Amino acid sequence: MTGRTLSHYQILEPLGSGGMGEVFKARDTRLNRPVAIKILRSEHLSQTTRKQRFIQEAQSASALNQKILFTIAKRTGNIWMAELP
Repeated sequence: MTGRTLSHYQILEPLGSGGMGEVFKARDTRLNRPVAIKILRSEHLSQTTRKQRFIQEAQSASALNQKILFTIAKRTGNIWMAELP
């Protein structure tokens, strides 16, 4: 993924991975700011419960709304982006 572009987000480096997906540091090229992008693993795309958990995680994270943590910028399918402080 490093070096690829998703929409207007340039993937810079991996930050971590877990059971559900991978998180990458990226740059929002429109607003010139760092973001984190979480991508649901492709093997989980057909699993309804995994997709629901992924969406619930994004919704829970966006409810925090703490600038020192992150701000959910956008959620599209199996990808969500978070602005980094």
